[in-house]
Amino acid sequence: MNILLLGSGGREHAIAWKIAQSPSLERLFIAPGNAGTAATGTNLPVSPNDFPAVKQACLEYRVDMLVVGPEEPLVRGIHDFFLADPEIRHIPVIGPTKEGARLEGSKDFAKEFMTRHGIPTATYRTFTKASLAVGIRFLDTCSPPLVLKADGLAAGKGVMICRTREEAAAELTAMLDGARFGEASSKVVIEQFLEGIELSAFIITDGLTYRILPEAKDYKKIGEGDTGPNTGGMGSVSPVPFARGPFLEKVEQRVIIPTMEGLKAEGIRYRGFIFFGLMNVQGDPYVIEYNCRLGDPETESVLPRIRNDFVALLKSAADGTLDRITLETDPVTYASVMLVSAGYPDKYEKGKRISGLDRAAGSLLFHAGTAFDSEGQVITSGGRVISVTSPGADLNEALGLSYANAPVITFDGKYYRSDIGFDL
Repeated sequence: MNILLLGSGGREHAIAWKIAQSPSLERLFIAPGNAGTAATGTNLPVSPNDFPAVKQACLEYRVDMLVVGPEEPLVRGIHDFFLADPEIRHIPVIGPTKEGARLEGSKDFAKEFMTRHGIPTATYRTFTKASLAVGIRFLDTCSPPLVLKADGLAAGKGVMICRTREEAAAELTAMLDGARFGEASSKVVIEQFLEGIELSAFIITDGLTYRILPEAKDYKKIGEGDTGPNTGGMGSVSPVPFARGPFLEKVEQRVIIPTMEGLKAEGIRYRGFIFFGLMNVQGDPYVIEYNCRLGDPETESVLPRIRNDFVALLKSAADGTLDRITLETDPVTYASVMLVSAGYPDKYEKGKRISGLDRAAGSLLFHAGTAFDSEGQVITSGGRVISVTSPGADLNEALGLSYANAPVITFDGKYYRSDIGFDL
């Protein structure tokens, strides 16, 4: 089976690593990939958002399945593009259609969907530039802290937690009137701040049934103790100690099942992954957000725990036979620590040579922002560079190994948080 995987981050390297283990795989192509994915398959110089080029690659390399890693191609409608083209409509796409991807592509749509289907989430209101004055007045009726979210895609950085009414008013003005996140903040959702601890839950679905994947917890803030601005993710752990029987039962009954029934009721055929960003509020789950794909960096700690042939799992989601699959999960703990470039998530330099990759014993190294220079050396090419992912009998052992290997890998300006898992 020939598979084309779209994307170039740590999530995609983890997916490629897992796909490459399948005995049914003939050839794996990654577009555009990175220095790490080059060891698992063939990188192609194709943008995931260039749909005609993706089509051409599928035809040229006789691709049997398209797996979409990042959210942007899904929100732009790559699945719909394939369904509408008679030359490629036979190729199954792992990822929802444009309508299903609105769960991530529009925070306002997601909140309305949750409200319609009784899925627990924070109370909210949505505002545009035209209603900015109304939004400012609305803040006077709220008790800080408040959460402001850009409606559209903002690379995981469009969420602001405001501790005062004045801070919220300034951020709302910057997002709506100042286009802080461009078109993504042409609408802004203001919602109640939920006090609790976060959790990432995942399912794979064929549109009819689903299988629950291992849960994870990620760490978005750049600074120790969850301080500073949001990033794409500084680390993750799986499993999560508090996510046990009764709580996970609530997640399935109150969140996952109503989401699946809501999609069916609205005629949205959804095939692929759903990410549930949750808050555990005194033992009850509330949905913070949906993603229409696997999370990053959660994927790096979740996929190593799945024992199943991953290609068989994807194929069952594609052909509607997921009900025949029993998901097998390894009880081992995995902890991921992200090495990032100096200055991230703001301005940072690229092109820094990376050394020590061959000396990180016992850990999986999932490349995120890496590439090859003209001499074939691995260099940095992004803000998040490499995820050091390690197994352990428990969280302390897994984190201990990741933190033993993080200093071994070096590049100019390297930074990482030293407190991943601190709250667990």
